[in-house]
Amino acid sequence: MHRALSTRFTELVGVRYPIVQTGMGWVATPRLAAATSAAGGLGILAAATMTYDELAAAIKDVRERTDAPFGVNMRADQPDVSDRVDLLIREGVRVASFAMAPKQDLIVKLQDGGVLVMPSIGAKRHAEKVVAWGVDAVLVQGGEGGGHTGSVPTSLLLPQVVDAVGGHVPVVAAGGYFDGRGLVAALAYGASGVAMGTRFLLTSDSPVPDAVKQHYLTKSVGDTVVTKQVDGVPHRVLRSELVDTLESASAVRRFGGAARNAMRFRKDAGLTWRDLLREGAAMRKTQELTWSQVLMAGNTPMLLRAAMVDGRVDLGVMASGQVVGMIEDLPGCADLIDRIIAEAEQALARLSPK
Repeated sequence: MHRALSTRFTELVGVRYPIVQTGMGWVATPRLAAATSAAGGLGILAAATMTYDELAAAIKDVRERTDAPFGVNMRADQPDVSDRVDLLIREGVRVASFAMAPKQDLIVKLQDGGVLVMPSIGAKRHAEKVVAWGVDAVLVQGGEGGGHTGSVPTSLLLPQVVDAVGGHVPVVAAGGYFDGRGLVAALAYGASGVAMGTRFLLTSDSPVPDAVKQHYLTKSVGDTVVTKQVDGVPHRVLRSELVDTLESASAVRRFGGAARNAMRFRKDAGLTWRDLLREGAAMRKTQELTWSQVLMAGNTPMLLRAAMVDGRVDLGVMASGQVVGMIEDLPGCADLIDRIIAEAEQALARLSPK
């Protein structure tokens, strides 16, 4: 393997390749995370949509499939986040990732327990803030990425963040990556690796129903839209009749649907109303959301589940990066990672011919 592909991130985490599979809700199951880690990347379990007991079972499942390092993605504002941190420490999970940085006491607790902390950020100032708090690495996602995203493209945000914090911690780039050329480009900007969501969603190891995967494969780079009507904050998803309906619906209709979805999620997640209200209050404070946006956030788990678990492309919301238009097949994780590394080595060879 070309020496450029051995990076600060691979050395820190103990993986062979600088490739991360992101913790996508309902998608990043033990099967997908273990397949990624076994293939030499870093697989990350999506725990935000799991109960505590489901997370404990999922970690055990990954352990039974591979002894390679893996991570767990959590929400820092979940009511039982401290218990989940204790679980990660007991189980020797290598990386804790967060869509929003945890409080400093949780960072210290994780690190004291041997767990690396890697939050996702979407702005230079956020990177500077979490690095000052002592995190071990940062994942920076540009606007091309799927799910919750910002407006600055990766090609501008990545070098900005690398210049700001790259001398202190490894930076992993996300948003628009799908092949070895992109990996080399990210390394050239100063990143220590790339993270991919949509590309790993569209693999044979992904649990997403085949009909939904085939639906994704028909889309072009122009078939996504950033909407606030799913959960009140910018969210990149596939264009669909449902999304168009949400965009054009009245506020009363949107909030009514959000309330129903919040109640369904409360029941499925085993939460009490007190838990739900406490979680909503935390979201208001940490994410600076209004109560209306908190209510709309009840849409996200259930609308994503409708597509990613139930296979209902007509009733569900499908998070997707613009890179969906560049993907044409459904390889296994091992074949995908091998391909990316081979492409990266070819690109590096072209840049430095003998």
